[in-house]
Amino acid sequence: MFSFFNKKNKVTDISWLGVDIHSHILPSIDDGSPDVGTSVRFVKSLQELGFNQLICTPHIYKELYPNTIESISGAKAILQEALDREHIDLKLSAAAEYMVDQDFNLDEPLCTLDQKHLLIEMSYLNESPGISNTIFDIEIKGYKPILAHPERYTFYFKDRSRLRRFKEKGCFLQLNLLSILGYYGRDVKQLAEILLKEKMYDFAGTDLHHDKHLDALTQAVQSGKLYNLLGDYGFKNQEVFSSINI
Repeated sequence: MFSFFNKKNKVTDISWLGVDIHSHILPSIDDGSPDVGTSVRFVKSLQELGFNQLICTPHIYKELYPNTIESISGAKAILQEALDREHIDLKLSAAAEYMVDQDFNLDEPLCTLDQKHLLIEMSYLNESPGISNTIFDIEIKGYKPILAHPERYTFYFKDRSRLRRFKEKGCFLQLNLLSILGYYGRDVKQLAEILLKEKMYDFAGTDLHHDKHLDALTQAVQSGKLYNLLGDYGFKNQEVFSSINI
């Protein structure tokens, strides 16, 4: 006789992660949300999935998205006003995702996640020259670097030794949730699986840009697949960032 007690209960929300530390949902500021209406819809959808806090991280990349603390705080204020009008009660803050290139300047005021942690990225094709020294310099300045989506950098597919050295130097690593689903391709998924197995990741984020990302994330969460893959990992999102004052 079949018993429902033999059936594993599915976790169909993402409250186990709770805080999204990487997204591009501020309106009209980079390659993410194009307008306020889309941003509000993204926030509603993420809240329905189980997020209770969103740290928006638009690009700061001089060649394409020359954002500043002022432009980011302005876009965040516009979105917050729209959320307030619709009585959407969710903790919203803003930081940035910095491209580490020749224009990256540690002597300028930086848009951090919590006055300490700094989200950084590189080109997907080539490692930033002097990245190890940059990570060291970030720490000397008193910040804690978080390298976004290391599994997406093609130059680490066959050599993970650099990532291990970054970790040894105190750099945190952040997984894109869609990577483990194969959204970005087989090689990215394989590297993500290896880094998860080796307990290399500290944080996870949606890196949400558009509806295709949202649709893939929603399906994975509501089917229970994402929890089965990652729910027991122990990401530090809530532990580190839930106390942010906004």
